[in-house]
Amino acid sequence: MTRPGRKVPPGPEILTAIRLLLLDVDGVLTDGQIIYTAEGHEIKSFSVRDGLGIRLAMDAGIRVGIVTARASEALRHRCRNLGIDLIFDGVQDKGAALDAIVEQTGIPARQTAFVGDDLLDLPLMRRVGVAAAVADADDMVLEYADLVTRRAGGQGAVREVCELLLKARGEWAHIRRRFGGDEEQGS
Repeated sequence: MTRPGRKVPPGPEILTAIRLLLLDVDGVLTDGQIIYTAEGHEIKSFSVRDGLGIRLAMDAGIRVGIVTARASEALRHRCRNLGIDLIFDGVQDKGAALDAIVEQTGIPARQTAFVGDDLLDLPLMRRVGVAAAVADADDMVLEYADLVTRRAGGQGAVREVCELLLKARGEWAHIRRRFGGDEEQGS
């Protein structure tokens, strides 16, 4: 499925140009559920597969950042654990946040990918070089996505996007060898 106005899904030339991967949180890095303790503390569940994908992308030189409408200590803890320091939380206008991100990082929107799942993500999706949606995203978000993951949010969808970017860069065979896999498969 391609974004309205884009004729074909992003090819390798577009994917290899990606230098920054931005991620929504609830519904993308998590399954969208928010659990509260009796004391009102928020609990989020994150996929370790997504975490490894993020680390591999960062190791390959792709900067990773967060753009989310909600702020939570659970998210901040996960970002510290993964080494993500580009965090825009509590953001209601994600499209406007992109201007600040471009200014802060020096990476243009066309070299940025974003993974989203819901209506608040559309203004950012419309402006980046590659807009991705998780499999269980809102229908309108799916319409605007350049690519749609097979997996749902919180279930390895971010890992899929990371692998796609790494494969386009020719990094995947090296990663497979590093972990003892056959470089011919999945490259």
